[in-house]
Amino acid sequence: MERFQQKAVLVTGSSQGIGAACAIKLAQQGADLVLHGLARDERAEDTLKQIEALGRRVVFFEADLCQPANAIKLVNDAISAYGKLDILVNNAGMEKRHNFVDITEKDYDQVMNTNLKSVFLGTQAFVKHCQQANKPGVVINMSSVHEEIAFPHFTVYCMSKGGLRMLTRNLATELAPYNIRINNIAPGAIATPINKSLLENKEQLNEVLQNIPLKKLGKPEDVANLVAFLASDDASYITGATYLIDGGLTHHYKEQ
Repeated sequence: MERFQQKAVLVTGSSQGIGAACAIKLAQQGADLVLHGLARDERAEDTLKQIEALGRRVVFFEADLCQPANAIKLVNDAISAYGKLDILVNNAGMEKRHNFVDITEKDYDQVMNTNLKSVFLGTQAFVKHCQQANKPGVVINMSSVHEEIAFPHFTVYCMSKGGLRMLTRNLATELAPYNIRINNIAPGAIATPINKSLLENKEQLNEVLQNIPLKKLGKPEDVANLVAFLASDDASYITGATYLIDGGLTHHYKEQ
C-alpha cells in the first residue's frame, strides 16, 4: 500500500533505532525521505541503502540539533531537496542522567535545545513552508512516557517531553485552520541501541518487564507503524493527541 506516494518526509534522528524504522516504514509506503543524524556513519549508510533498495528517493543531512538554529536549516534543506516537504517527524532526542543538584546549565541547555527548542524552531520553519505553499501538512513529535511518568535523575529530559506534549496540544488548535495536523507519540520501553545496557542486564531488564503488563519490550517497528498511521489520511480527523505505545506501562507503573 503506497499511501505516501509523492510525499516528501523529514525524519530527524533517523540513522538508527526508532527514527530509522520510521523512515523505512514510510518509504515502504511510497514516501521520499530526508534522513538526518549527527554524522553520515555506517548506521546512516545502512538506512540509506535500505530505502534506496525500495526504489525511493532519499537524501541525508548532518545537523547538530543541540544548536537549535540548525533545525531551521535542516528543514529548509529538506524543502530544497524535493521542492517541498509534506510530513515532519521530530524524532531526534537525547537524555542525560544526573542528580538534580548536579545538573549544570550546559547539561540543561543540551537536553532542552535538542528535545524541545529545536523541535519548536524546526516545526515553525515547516509551518511557514506549508502556509507559503498553501498546502496541508503533518507533524509528529516523538515524546516519551516520561512526559507523564516521573523519572528520577532525568529531570530535564522529563521537562522537555512534558513541553512537547503541551506544544502539540496548543499547535493543534492554532494550526487547524491551515489544515496542518500535529500529534504526539509517547513510547515506553523500546528495544533500541540507546537501551543496549538494559538489554544486556537481565536483572534490570526483568524489573522493567514487571512494570509492563504485556511483559515485553516494544520494537522500533511498533512505533513506526503508529507514525505511518498518524501521518496518513487514515488519521485525517486526529490532531492534538498523544498516543502511548508502551505495552500498558504508563498506567501500571510503580517506581522500584
